[in-house]
Amino acid sequence: MSQSPYLNDSDDAESLLEFERLESTLPPALKRSASSLLESLQQGGSASSSSQLNSPQPHRENHFNSNWLNSGVPSPRTPSQHNLGTRNNPKFKNALLSKLSRSENGRESSPIPVPRPKFNEDSFKPAMNTKQSSTGVLWVTERAGEYGFDSEVQNDWSNLGQGAPEHGDTVPGSFPRPKTIPVPDISKEYAPTAGIKPLREAVANYYNETYRQNKTSKYTHRNVCIVPGGRAGLTRIASIISDCYLSFFLPDYTAYAEMLSLFKNFSPIPVPLDEADNYEMHFEMIKNELIRGVSALLTSNPRNPTGRCMTPLQLKNLHDLCREKCLLIMDEFYSHYYYDDGCTGSSISSAQFVDDVNSDPVLILNGLTKAFRLPGWRICWILGPEEYINALSSAGSFLDGGSNAPFQFAAVDFLEPLKVKNEMKALQLHFKMKRDYVIGRLSKMGFKFNEKNTPNSTFYLWLNLSHLPGKLSNCLGFFHECLHEKVIVVPGFFFLINPQNLSRLEDVIWYNYVRISYGPEFDSLVLGMDGIEKILHRFGCLPYDL
Repeated sequence: MSQSPYLNDSDDAESLLEFERLESTLPPALKRSASSLLESLQQGGSASSSSQLNSPQPHRENHFNSNWLNSGVPSPRTPSQHNLGTRNNPKFKNALLSKLSRSENGRESSPIPVPRPKFNEDSFKPAMNTKQSSTGVLWVTERAGEYGFDSEVQNDWSNLGQGAPEHGDTVPGSFPRPKTIPVPDISKEYAPTAGIKPLREAVANYYNETYRQNKTSKYTHRNVCIVPGGRAGLTRIASIISDCYLSFFLPDYTAYAEMLSLFKNFSPIPVPLDEADNYEMHFEMIKNELIRGVSALLTSNPRNPTGRCMTPLQLKNLHDLCREKCLLIMDEFYSHYYYDDGCTGSSISSAQFVDDVNSDPVLILNGLTKAFRLPGWRICWILGPEEYINALSSAGSFLDGGSNAPFQFAAVDFLEPLKVKNEMKALQLHFKMKRDYVIGRLSKMGFKFNEKNTPNSTFYLWLNLSHLPGKLSNCLGFFHECLHEKVIVVPGFFFLINPQNLSRLEDVIWYNYVRISYGPEFDSLVLGMDGIEKILHRFGCLPYDL
């Protein structure tokens, strides 16, 4: 690997400084990320070594032993994994500078993205929290913006980090996206904070017809609260629960972190799942959480970022276990991206396993955002017992003021059950095709997929990088290389949700994973796969290049 004639020691030092500045934009719990990458580079040797690619990977332990479930205290990290003091060693630093700053596997030296200062430290900002850091999708798009990405302009970037599906008339068999909406006089007034009655009735009817035909207990409009987006729904829920322990499972949706950290009326308890088991939630674990006194449980099903969904039997067992003991908060925004039933338009929902809609403590979140591919409308809903819905309506009066009225009226016709099933069939066929394309391309590049890590729902891949050489095996290094190919992915460590800043929980960070979305349009997926293939080619780690 030749050195660029334009580089000198001051360039090397500046490159390391830029990397450390990138690290400084991360939330406090993730600040070890740059240190981890620097160490992996120092330990990994030449990135282009085929012997390293083919060498056996070290066993990576689950950092939480079974005793933690009963004690509530995370187990300590394996001591050999971090030795941060070596960064002060001049030889160590020089070796890192050589790998970070010089021509990198056929690409001219390029700086780690330099973040713009978030705040002007010289100005006084009374009462403002200047410690707040961007996370997840917002962080990666901010960094990509420093490289020229503009989310509002069609360009040659492939945004595989986005958390939204393609929203145009690009899905064969799908109904045309609305170009205009009516604005009746009644919609010019504030809508009720629980939503307009016609839409609440349409939601209740859809769930009854789809999931509860054989149940005597049925949802009515009183069991539905319309909310201005999924985050607003979660925020309303967080505001009405009190004096309890709330468990949630890792990895999961990054926005849970902010919501769980802002409210002090309950104690959030993170429960890391086992990487070796592809993060499957086992019922012995839930039993232990209930024994510990947990009375609320939050989870996404299907899961973000793993793309996996509970089976109907698992979902039934979860309801049977928690009924009358624990509030289940079920984030079901991806429930219609479900591929295990032959793409027939069927979906899976907790509503199927609720016995009595007014006594079973189950809150279900969903909306137009994902299934109807209308994220900009911000029309979502929560189903649950009447008393919870009344409290959620009251919370809306002081939290968000309610959802957009004209969009609510326009959404009523979308929810006719047969129309929904036809729409979901088209959706599933199209997104499964995109999933299979991405998995096919990545498989040819040497990534391994099996039944457990192939997503059976959502539009996400939880991609394991651990077999890649050097810098590429670390999610921050992989993200950096992707930026140079105009490809955006989300580093796996953002799916650590650490609302109470539990320092020992930092040891569960998924350095070797990125989340890839196949939500964008097909042309963007092709562009993204081409970009990743170029990176692996430069590093000499494509199977057909060896």
